[in-house]
Amino acid sequence: MKNSENPWKKSTYSGGTNQCVEISRLRSTTSVRDSKRPRLLHLTFPQREWASLLSALRRDTDLGA
Repeated sequence: MKNSENPWKKSTYSGGTNQCVEISRLRSTTSVRDSKRPRLLHLTFPQREWASLLSALRRDTDLGA
């Protein structure tokens, strides 16, 4: 798959330091990779699992964890 078909986007929380993650969203999956090592392997989640992960992270952040 070409990069133009599966564009990677860096987190806005990285502040341009390359010390964050990048994601690539397709219709049924979201992939995550290390922005410092983009050629290494990445993790791919079905959309439902990705949404659950984000929800859990937001909940933990709101609780001050």
